[in-house]
Amino acid sequence: MKQMKLAALIVATASTLCALPAFADSFRCQNNLVSLGDSRAEVLQKCGEPFVRDSFCESRQATTAPLPNGGTVVNVNQCESVDEWTYNPGSGKFLTTLRFESGRLSGIKLGDRAK
Repeated sequence: MKQMKLAALIVATASTLCALPAFADSFRCQNNLVSLGDSRAEVLQKCGEPFVRDSFCESRQATTAPLPNGGTVVNVNQCESVDEWTYNPGSGKFLTTLRFESGRLSGIKLGDRAK
């Protein structure tokens, strides 16, 4: 009975991990490599136009800082511009979404396999 419970736990854990998106530090496109920290211009030059482009504002929390005279400075950033570019590297390969914050590549996420 213990072995069945252990087997069920292993299967449940494995299927949960398989359902999570995969993240990477670099992405190979057209025989070039782009890495976290690259600019949008560098990625565009190396990879060409993405299959899909998405831009949106992501809300950020306000920050405060004390002033020497006892006052407080409040920096209110309503939102930060985020760009997500999705590349389709071809049939059977993973769709890859590149996330840009402040104009720099900040995340690489592998999605479903392209058809």
